[in-house]
Amino acid sequence: MSTSEAAIDQWGVLAEFKDAFGNSRKVSRETRRLIQRAMAGEGKARPLATTVRTHKQGTPLVLSAPAELVLEDGNVLRGERRFQRDLPMGYHEIRYLADGRRERLLVSPGACYLPPHLHLWGWAIQLYALRSRQSWGMGDLADLKDFCHWTARELQCGFCLVNPLSAAIPIVPQQASPYYPSSRCFLNPLYLRIEDIPNSGAPSATLERLAEAGKALNSRRLIDRDEVFRLKYGALKKIWERGRPAKAFEEFSRRSGPAYRQFATFCALAQHFGAGWRQWPAGFRSPHSPEVRKYREEAADKIQFHQWIQWLLQRQMKQVTAELPVIQDLPIGVDPTGADAWLWQDQLAQGVSVGAPPDAYNPQGQNWGMQPFNPHALQDSFFEPFRLAIRTVLQYGGGVRIDHVMGLFRLFWIPEGKSGGQGAYVHYPMNELLAILAIESHRAKALVIGEDLGTVEPAMRRELRRRNVLSYRLLWFESQAVRRFPRKALTAVSTHDLFTLAGLWNGGDFKEQQRLGLKPDPADQRKLVNRLCRQLGIKPAADIEEVIFKTYEMVAATPSMLLAASLDDVLKVNERPNIPGTLNRPNWCLALPLCLEEIRRLPDIKKIARVIKAVRQSNASRK
Repeated sequence: MSTSEAAIDQWGVLAEFKDAFGNSRKVSRETRRLIQRAMAGEGKARPLATTVRTHKQGTPLVLSAPAELVLEDGNVLRGERRFQRDLPMGYHEIRYLADGRRERLLVSPGACYLPPHLHLWGWAIQLYALRSRQSWGMGDLADLKDFCHWTARELQCGFCLVNPLSAAIPIVPQQASPYYPSSRCFLNPLYLRIEDIPNSGAPSATLERLAEAGKALNSRRLIDRDEVFRLKYGALKKIWERGRPAKAFEEFSRRSGPAYRQFATFCALAQHFGAGWRQWPAGFRSPHSPEVRKYREEAADKIQFHQWIQWLLQRQMKQVTAELPVIQDLPIGVDPTGADAWLWQDQLAQGVSVGAPPDAYNPQGQNWGMQPFNPHALQDSFFEPFRLAIRTVLQYGGGVRIDHVMGLFRLFWIPEGKSGGQGAYVHYPMNELLAILAIESHRAKALVIGEDLGTVEPAMRRELRRRNVLSYRLLWFESQAVRRFPRKALTAVSTHDLFTLAGLWNGGDFKEQQRLGLKPDPADQRKLVNRLCRQLGIKPAADIEEVIFKTYEMVAATPSMLLAASLDDVLKVNERPNIPGTLNRPNWCLALPLCLEEIRRLPDIKKIARVIKAVRQSNASRK
């Protein structure tokens, strides 16, 4: 339903919403009260958010009273009530001269970066699954660099779409899901290629033994992140202890903002106490406590070690993106026991979690177990956690795919102890968040894609399109022909939470769901297979090679600016990376059945690439 301001209270909580079935659902008074209490914190009667003003670059700024502008770079502009000059894009402050009032100012280009004639295709991969013979049990950044180098030069691929590369808490057991990170602002050390670290090449029996053990893990299809963690951290500590870091690292440390040191402090504390921060002694549960300040002095070497790791990750990531633009996923939230939740706990709402209301696939609704940011506290911080997260994934260029992009408009909050059917939507400051996206995407010259699957209001899709946030269109979710998909979009056949082509066609995905006790409807599978047969003009007895080839030949005809081909599809992988809501299967832990060296020799992958390129070029030439 179209939400009216009358249906939203002063806290931004919707009193009523439409579910996936089109039914209106009223939110109970108790749910609204619990959500308001989660936002209020110390008993505020109403939200007291700092005023943040958005302004489109290139237009005069008119204020209510004479003021001066303190620009992001520290320069000060003095004027009356009207600033005629073209203000620089960025994060500024208005200081009123008469009463000293202050307002934050976002000067934005109005829309995200988007080249006008963009028309590319690329691969969608799960990096952890892309192993080479040099990997230590899971795909790493050197594997990604080699894949990007090969696919750009030999297959004329234009980008690579990867799973979130965000950091996990540096303890065992390692979190497997890339969508439940400790931090969205820092990278995961498990993706480092140890042999590419400066000073790692010097002879060392210990490092050789670790490398041998790491490569031995490649013989197993199932990824053992805990063992990868032990081996790689063992190697990293050995290299760190052998010599002082390079001058480039020292310069990086000086330039990095305070969040880097705070994150590194969290990592050191997590390894010291062996758990997430909610289980630490009380004096260490705040980054601003006297105990933490004292620990920073006493454990300076341990903290610098974790900063060094992030420097290494940035170096290796830049080498990857020098080969090909990389589009990373940005998760909708973070692990409530992780670094971001520790660093910005004052901006998180307490006693609630993020989820989704009931739908056809989840009749009880979903609870994702993540704390939402309090929109009023987020505004008070001038959106620092959001700005840093966006800047992190865009700093290498390429782009970002924002998981559950509706979170820029509203999120479904579920009070503690309640089911998904007892939650409510909470509105977020859309204009400010979209302005930040536009600023950061222009600074990085990077694309922004919004995962807008499921129930999305048409007005919100129009707003995203106007702001140059590309839509995300999947073959299985669309009733219209591929040739009618929108131009401002990324088109794909499937995604990590859905079946692969092979899994659908041979029934493997259906059988796995049955083994897991999920009770899938066989009619749904038959319906999808029959639909694909009609679209492709094939029989249900067709072999999987023909199905894959013809499916990608069909989707290549999309007018969408971006097209992503799934490496899992082309390799005929039966299992999907993740089946939501399951705990008794190895989600996010299955490596591809072939190593990178074998993938490069596959005729099928080159055949698919040729047909995609030919169809895309033919369509472009007709415009």
